[in-house]
Amino acid sequence: MNPRTRRRTGLLRGAALAVAAALTLSGTALITAPATAAGPLQQYLDLPTVNRDAAHGPGGIHPALPTDVPTLRKLVDEARASGVAPTSYRALLLQYWLASSTKRAGIDLKSWNPRAGVTANRGNLIKSYRYYEDLQLAHRELQWSGMAGMVGADFGGGLADFELATNVFEFARLQPIANAIVTETNRTLGPVFVDKLPEGLRALARVGAVISPADLRKVQADILVMQKNIFTDLMPQHRAYIDGGLPALREMYTAGLMDDQIMRAWEQIASKEPSAVAAGNARLLQREQGEVIKDQWDAVRNYKGDVGMALTYATTVAGSPSVAGVVPPRSFHPLKVSGTLADGRTAVLTLPLATWNWSVYPERWEYITEQLLPKYKYLVDHNWASLRAQLSVPYETQFESHRPIWNIAPTLQSALDTMKVEIK
Repeated sequence: MNPRTRRRTGLLRGAALAVAAALTLSGTALITAPATAAGPLQQYLDLPTVNRDAAHGPGGIHPALPTDVPTLRKLVDEARASGVAPTSYRALLLQYWLASSTKRAGIDLKSWNPRAGVTANRGNLIKSYRYYEDLQLAHRELQWSGMAGMVGADFGGGLADFELATNVFEFARLQPIANAIVTETNRTLGPVFVDKLPEGLRALARVGAVISPADLRKVQADILVMQKNIFTDLMPQHRAYIDGGLPALREMYTAGLMDDQIMRAWEQIASKEPSAVAAGNARLLQREQGEVIKDQWDAVRNYKGDVGMALTYATTVAGSPSVAGVVPPRSFHPLKVSGTLADGRTAVLTLPLATWNWSVYPERWEYITEQLLPKYKYLVDHNWASLRAQLSVPYETQFESHRPIWNIAPTLQSALDTMKVEIK
């Protein structure tokens, strides 16, 4: 080989080694460097879910996120393709499924503000619960959705009456009745029996006449926040299940939007095996009541001491369930008090009043598991045609037919009129 050929060969060999080294380093970089996103997507990654609790403001999960579904779908697809971890696009993913849910329900997510009051949110209440029931009608395994829709008529009608109470100061009529019950109990049986009356009833007797419209508006807004929080938490999961099945839910799980138990609940629901479906839906209901809104109900009950106690007890007494066979809350564990009089005889006082308070989670959950869950499941399993007919009633009609306020005062008056004292 002549010197010129050797030089050319050496140069080629060196170039080849340099290229090989560059490729090796490039390959290593591709393997070890974390995936990154660029462009418009980057501003939507790693956002906190600051508005997952609607108490913090109107709109979606974060004020910086878009609310239109096509834009959100494109961004989520870009995030998936970029290879970033689902935890990085957690808020974006939840916003996408939430916006998909509100669009299907006919709700404008951007303007949804629970603190605007009942009148401003009446349409959102009706549309959200109509959407719940429609999901049950289309997917028999989605029993949480159907039951929530039916109970929503009681809930929404009650909220409308809360607003009515604000406008006409209806609660001022309740205080004299509650006060008369407490007074009669004290006159007949003494203070020891008064102390055994439900705490909420005694609170109503003390402050019912001074509860202000501002107090009622505050409690209304807090309850409307709870309603949106439930929708925000569970409807995106339902929409993901319907549109993408378990893989879509596993993406939410990987992103940190649900825990192991809720993922397992959805696997049970997806199995469509009756007992597993019931267990999975019960777990969703427990999440709703025991995790999503538990602390908020506690805060409402503790609002201004006796005021919150009185208002939450009034809702317990007034409630009338729409699920067939479920006893009213006021008839669940009714008040029955016994004690020994000064002369040694035993006195028993019976009143058709609840001894518990809906806002207390363990008491609420006992009522749900003994009444609502089994009786709704029975309808699904054994009387589907009747349930389907009930769910198909226009929701405006369901909403209006379950307004309880016209019965609150008569209920308490009946308690006073029919109070029984047995001396043994």
